[in-house]
Amino acid sequence: MTSDLKPPSVRLALPSDRAALRAAVVELHEEERRLHDSRLPGEETADAYLVWMLAEAARDGAVFVAEAAGVFAGFAAGWIVQENVIEETPDSNRFGYVSDVCVLPAFRGRRIAARLVEALEACLSLKSVKRIRLSALAVNKAARAAYERLGYATYEIVYEKGVADSGLPSAGFAVQQASDR
Repeated sequence: MTSDLKPPSVRLALPSDRAALRAAVVELHEEERRLHDSRLPGEETADAYLVWMLAEAARDGAVFVAEAAGVFAGFAAGWIVQENVIEETPDSNRFGYVSDVCVLPAFRGRRIAARLVEALEACLSLKSVKRIRLSALAVNKAARAAYERLGYATYEIVYEKGVADSGLPSAGFAVQQASDR
C-alpha cells in the first residue's frame, strides 16, 4: 500500500502549523468569496481571523489538523459557546460550535472533512455539551451534504435580502404613515 492510500492522520494543531493554517484560512475565505459577495479577500482577512480563531479555540476548544502522507491537508476549529437566548433550553444555550472546516483542494473527496469534524465532536463532547452546531453558506452544497452525511440537520435558517443603499423608502414610509394619523 502506498502512502497516498493511507488514511490521513488527524491531530491537534501545533504552533508550527501556523503558516499552513493561515494558507488554509486564505483558501477557505476565497472559496466562500466565490460563493457569496459578502466575503472579503482571504489575504485581507486571514491574519486577523487566524488570531481570533486560535484565541477562541484556546479558550475552550481545539483546532485539529489533517495530514496526508505528512502533508498539511486541512483543518477544523471549534469551541464551546455559551449564549443567553431566553426562549431556548439551557442545553441549547451551551453548545459545541464548529467554526471552520477546510480541506485543501488537492485532498478533497477523501472524507478528510468528516474525520476532522469527528475529532472535534469527540473533543467538544468531553465538555458536557448535548449539542454541536456548525454553519455553512446556503449555496455551499458540498459542505451541506458532507455535514448531513455526518448526521447534522438544519436548526435555524437565516434569510438575507439586499436593500437600497439609502434605506430612505422604508424610513419615509414610516414617517408618512405616522403623519397620516
